[in-house]
Amino acid sequence: MTTTSTGTGNPGGAVLDLFRIDGRVAVVTGASGGLGAGFARALAEASADLVLAARRAEQLEETAAAVRSLGRRALAVPTDIADPEAAEALMRAAVDEFGRVDILVNNAGIASVAPATREAPEDFRRVIDVNLNGAYWAAQAAARVMRPGSAIVNIGSVLGLQKSVMPQAAYSASKAALLGLTRDLSAQWARRRGIRVNTLAPGFVETDMISGLEDGVLEKFLETCTLGRPATQRELDAALLFLVSPASSYVTGSTLAVDGGMSGH
Repeated sequence: MTTTSTGTGNPGGAVLDLFRIDGRVAVVTGASGGLGAGFARALAEASADLVLAARRAEQLEETAAAVRSLGRRALAVPTDIADPEAAEALMRAAVDEFGRVDILVNNAGIASVAPATREAPEDFRRVIDVNLNGAYWAAQAAARVMRPGSAIVNIGSVLGLQKSVMPQAAYSASKAALLGLTRDLSAQWARRRGIRVNTLAPGFVETDMISGLEDGVLEKFLETCTLGRPATQRELDAALLFLVSPASSYVTGSTLAVDGGMSGH
């Protein structure tokens, strides 16, 4: 049986070398702020060049400037990832600019909070369209141009693994569906294309989103958190670097929960 190599890292070298992604090209969606902007900066620190996608062009350019300040190249591509043609155009722009795509971080996402009996159909559909369909369109377009040894990371959520304390049917459903999408794409592309696909599932993270929560909501979530605090951006960055680097060359179809123990409560 003929198989395609999926990359084995550098087992004969120093272990820290397994985490190197020097010169690789990473596409990050939802990169105009929050986790996505942080992921972009972290990948730049690890010596990757970045293709940045989001709908907010001005904020996207700010992320690109931050990447360039770290000595890496950056291309900002305003994109509505829920549009499959836009996802294709994003990957074409990446290849035209850098000649390759090695890493895709499917971070774009939106949330809604509404009782299930009152949530409008268009609101539910929009969350699914961005969080689930958008991740699929981006992964599909990326896989067509990726080389063996490439990696896709879908940014899920602890709410894909456990119940929410708020009424978030659309968001929870979209993040749970990402786990199934990850498993299927990993099975399809591991041997045929040499592409690994995994999910990174954060719990609560110290971002601007927390400051906008109603009183008591964060405390309710943290009651189920073994560590009793939100994660920092850097703690998510480290997990992402593991999943996109040769350090995780034998990991595919998996979900890495970085949630302080929330999903194991």
